Amino acid sequence: MIPIGVQVFVALEPIDLRSGFERLAGLAQERLGYDARGGALFVFVGRRGTAAKVPFFDGTGLCLFHKRLDRGTFRVPTAAPGATHLEIDEATFETLLDGLAIAPEAPPPARPPRRRLQ
Repeated sequence: MIPIGVQVFVALEPIDLRSGFERLAGLAQERLGYDARGGALFVFVGRRGTAAKVPFFDGTGLCLFHKRLDRGTFRVPTAAPGATHLEIDEATFETLLDGLAIAPEAPPPARPPRRRLQ
């Protein structure tokens, strides 16, 4: 159903996954700057990172793919500061949907030790 060589865009800001077809199409235009009916795939991940929705136009209508991981979270790749989205290839898209890490993640920043209350 999804053609080979299709462009895949990942929104970097999480969304409210209660959004349906029209709202997601509006977010593709508003946040990513692309027409949802242009043939590309648009990946939107929910706030918890456990679910994603991908609206795409198949030539006859708008389709919506929705996936929720049983374990783990979607690991959206990092992008340049200020970026709203990034384009990924098909292999990276499959890896993302499998919930696998796409690139090595930076270690979390070191936290100062907690003070104990006396």
